[in-house]
Amino acid sequence: QVQLVESGGGLVQAGGSLRLSCAASGRTFSTYAMGWFRQAPGKEREFVAVISGSGGTTYYADSVKGRFTLSRDNAKDTVYLQMNSLKPEDTAVYYCAARPGILRRTPGQYNYWGQGTQVTVSS
Repeated sequence: QVQLVESGGGLVQAGGSLRLSCAASGRTFSTYAMGWFRQAPGKEREFVAVISGSGGTTYYADSVKGRFTLSRDNAKDTVYLQMNSLKPEDTAVYYCAARPGILRRTPGQYNYWGQGTQVTVSS
């Protein structure tokens, strides 16, 4: 069982930055791929980024590539999503998720989810 708690969301102006954190409980954190997803009002949950258990591999959605950076600290059981050059279209509830093993981009393939944190980017 893995419990996830996100933090770091808030209101920021376009062009600004935020860093989201996701703290995990569990003894085998380093064996889980950790993903970030987001969901805007009236839209489906979409993939943002994912990182492998070791942190050596990351994948990003095209919409955030070059602006967002995903990292993890396995000693602290935490992943971080650094978001720079934020745009109003980045406004959404951001969720972290965990799944054992292979990196995936589909929400349905993740076993554990956090409660979400709101990110609002004003123009």
